[in-house]
Amino acid sequence: MKEKLVISVLVDNESGVLQRVASLFSRRGYNISSLTVSETEKEEYSRMTIETVTEPENFRQIKRQLAKLEIVKEVLTLTEENSVSSELLLVKVHAKGIEEKNAVLAYNAKFGARVLDVSLETMTLELTGAGETLDEFVAYLEENFGICELARTGITSLTRGAYTDNDE
Repeated sequence: MKEKLVISVLVDNESGVLQRVASLFSRRGYNISSLTVSETEKEEYSRMTIETVTEPENFRQIKRQLAKLEIVKEVLTLTEENSVSSELLLVKVHAKGIEEKNAVLAYNAKFGARVLDVSLETMTLELTGAGETLDEFVAYLEENFGICELARTGITSLTRGAYTDNDE
């Protein structure tokens, strides 16, 4: 049975790193279901948060292969217990007239998304949170208003507590 693996990979911040990590996954037939990458507080490093769904027996192999790359400084398994995570969603929905706009806002009150843009026929909302929360929000908007456009980041995570990847 397949399970979700989320890992944080601290890598050198240089050209070609993303390609090398992604090709490691593709060569072994693992799909990356979510990937976010950005520079860290130290500009010489980037943090990759990678989510894949595979058999648990592959978890150790994936982490071992990543750790072998000289560009990789640290590989951590992230769980709900040891990390905090969030995703970002931008969604533009159909909302013609005051009545529909008010209906979108009434539903939105439950989630607390920010209204970024309002036009005569649409509203654009921004929501951050857990993937399941974003899924629920999107499903309701699609069913009740219709979605014009949608953009979503992957999962981004940090470990809980005082530990940092800067700890020696």
